[in-house]
Amino acid sequence: MAKRGGRRTVGVPYRFHVTPGIFMNSLVPVADNSGAKLVRVIGVVGHYSKTVHRRIPGAGVGDMVVVVVREGKPELRKQIFRAIVVRQRRPYRRPDGTWVAFEDNAVVIVTPEGDPKGSEIHGPVAMEATLRWPTIANLASIVV
Repeated sequence: MAKRGGRRTVGVPYRFHVTPGIFMNSLVPVADNSGAKLVRVIGVVGHYSKTVHRRIPGAGVGDMVVVVVREGKPELRKQIFRAIVVRQRRPYRRPDGTWVAFEDNAVVIVTPEGDPKGSEIHGPVAMEATLRWPTIANLASIVV
């Protein structure tokens, strides 16, 4: 059964539990054509890390993260954006019992409301991310 509740201003109000695969200070490639190539995760939106001492916030597929651009167009570098995790290497279990893991980690740069900044997404996108963010589902060519 899905865990319901919590305060979220964007996306669906609940989601199935996905094992975190991307953590703070992770360097993650960008899977869209927004101009950014590599980003560093500096925060996880909606994560309450104050409940356990020294817990490092983690994000799974479909979560929104705060990122800073490390490589890409010069006008985007050192800028802070929000992004959605669309792929992760760490295996996670779906409610039907199957396990899913991708070849790499990837994010898509979005606006604070959740609309993608790019016009296309390279590579596959996890089904959990498309169910939670319909605008990303419109741009995805392959949904796994």
